[in-house]
Amino acid sequence: MAKFHFSLVSPERELYAGEVDQVDAPGAEGDFGVLEGHEPFMTTLRSGQVIVTVGAGARRVFEIQGGFADVTPESFTLLAEHATEIAAA
Repeated sequence: MAKFHFSLVSPERELYAGEVDQVDAPGAEGDFGVLEGHEPFMTTLRSGQVIVTVGAGARRVFEIQGGFADVTPESFTLLAEHATEIAAA
């Protein structure tokens, strides 16, 4: 699977930055998933879980409380109002 750069940033610190296979996030208008090569868009986020698939089934899960998403074909930057990691597998 092709990888792309993902960055998750909260006001306190950067929680994640690296190459990933997929990211699923809670958009204000519904959940969405991003893969490498995704069409560009920006959206607001609602509270919920961000699931980051880093490869070979390994996942990291973050709980966010609102924010913004900026997606390009090469990267995904998520600016969260508040975020904490709740699981890594």
